[in-house]
Amino acid sequence: MQTNESQKQATEAKPRRPRGFAAMDRKRVSEIASKGGKAAHAAGTAHEFSSDEAREAGRKGGMAPHVRRGAPPKDSE
Repeated sequence: MQTNESQKQATEAKPRRPRGFAAMDRKRVSEIASKGGKAAHAAGTAHEFSSDEAREAGRKGGMAPHVRRGAPPKDSE
């Protein structure tokens, strides 16, 4: 069993390399995601936004930057 110091040296010696999707070509990742979406729709388990749901999501997204900056949203003034 290695000591903490020797474990630290072993991890520092190896450069970190991307793994999984981060190591893949973006086009390949997009193909895999596309297949997953098509399979979910074929199985009937995919979520499809209605107009009202999309409108609500857009409203929330527009409010988020104001919340992060600490300013009140425009429509509550």
